[in-house]
Amino acid sequence: AIITPYVNKEVMTLHMEQISKATELGRHAVVIMDGAGWHTFDTVQPFDNVTLIKLPPYSPELNPIEQVWSWIRQHHIANRCFEGYNDIVDSCTKAWNDFISDTKRVTKMCTRDWICLT
Repeated sequence: AIITPYVNKEVMTLHMEQISKATELGRHAVVIMDGAGWHTFDTVQPFDNVTLIKLPPYSPELNPIEQVWSWIRQHHIANRCFEGYNDIVDSCTKAWNDFISDTKRVTKMCTRDWICLT
């Protein structure tokens, strides 16, 4: 994950580079994305081991990350005040690290029956 104060195609390309580098040699990463303006196919063009799947418009129920954001808000971010930018970044970092610390939770929340890649 990358925590930034804004998002655009440049940041998205950096994220795709991060995914590409983390993908085991001989494997291929598939990233599911909604229609945000910075979710464009050219962000993975430099990487031969990453492919994007774009979801249909107005279908947040199909997007696994929506459940992740909901979990992070419910368990870490919602209903609190922050002392400033660094506090926000620290809180988001802790929230993300807590989320990914349980691989069963990640698998359960991010798996979709409708996508079977065999």
